[in-house]
Amino acid sequence: MNVTDPKANLAALIKCPSVTPAEGGALGALTEMLSPLGFKVERSTETDENTPDIENLYARLGGEGPHLMFAGHTDVVPVGDEAAWTHPPFAAEIADGQMYGRGAVDMKGGIACFVAAAARYIEKHGKLPGSLSFLITGDEEADAVNGTIKLLERMAKAGETWDACLVGEPTNPDKLGEMIKIGRRGSISGWITVFGTQGHAAYPHLADNPLRGAVQLANALMEVPFDQGTDEFPPTNLEVTSIDTGNAATNVIPAAAKVVFNIRFNDLWTADSVKQEIITRLDKAARTGNLRGERPPVRYEIAWSIRPSHVFLTRDDKLISSLAGAVESVVGERPKLSTTGGTSDARFIKDYCPVVEFGLVGQTMHMVDERVALADLETLTQIYETFIERWFADART
Repeated sequence: MNVTDPKANLAALIKCPSVTPAEGGALGALTEMLSPLGFKVERSTETDENTPDIENLYARLGGEGPHLMFAGHTDVVPVGDEAAWTHPPFAAEIADGQMYGRGAVDMKGGIACFVAAAARYIEKHGKLPGSLSFLITGDEEADAVNGTIKLLERMAKAGETWDACLVGEPTNPDKLGEMIKIGRRGSISGWITVFGTQGHAAYPHLADNPLRGAVQLANALMEVPFDQGTDEFPPTNLEVTSIDTGNAATNVIPAAAKVVFNIRFNDLWTADSVKQEIITRLDKAARTGNLRGERPPVRYEIAWSIRPSHVFLTRDDKLISSLAGAVESVVGERPKLSTTGGTSDARFIKDYCPVVEFGLVGQTMHMVDERVALADLETLTQIYETFIERWFADART
């Protein structure tokens, strides 16, 4: 197999049905790509209570000098209605200059390109002026419990340290080369239960409809902006994603209502401070402005996501300039440095070394007919190879 060809690499990975939590053969395919290049490949299975076991891979080439890590995931989201695909989701078929398949851009394409870039660098230069590693996991698209966070812990305990990391997530909105992610907002989800009194809809004076209180609390969370954003981050944003009672009857006032929300917060907040702000808003709304009139305070309780994502911003000039310079040298334009979007496994890697994200155009990720332009695969490989050259040169200065 010619691993310098990103198209061949991606086809091999797409053909592995690695829908979370299944490994699907993807890590085996990656092992076959990396081992001939001289990488020492280790595979491990991580476990935790009430979660599926996850297979992960760590591969390293070189034993000294500056250490650059490439991180990513081979797991993919389900295909949905397979009949709606114009090309089978695990066939890697090519049509009109594009390769179709689940994971083409999120993010088997990025992995395929970095393997090709590493192979081209080694073919051209021989020995690395340092160390290069791949940290590839299998549950990024799910709960991220037994993937990156545990593999990082495992390798750190084994003595591994890293100087910088590139995550190959699809960061570009419209065209390749326009955006590098240098940080991410924090994220917390919450589940509010509002308590009422069940009763007949025709006799509301004998009941207490919890939906009235649920609406009050939801409005209190969304009405007033949390902030106006900062120089590096957009404004904090909270969205109520569900209000539900589980009540199938039309003439029964329910006993309780549940409100679900998610907040993405910038660097004006910590996980603890944004939680406190939310509780302050809820307590105030519970005591005042009841939609029903004179009623006791709204009775509620709140539960939080077990592992919130913390806001972070990478300030490593050599890492950022090496990547931005590589992008500009290949596509002719300087990329924007951004902190927009959701979370990624970079939120775990930031605790071990500076991390940035750059990959393919993400317009079709998670969609029916996910696909990538073949030209973009070649361009991204060239960017990655140039980045490897620049980073090792900069890391030695």
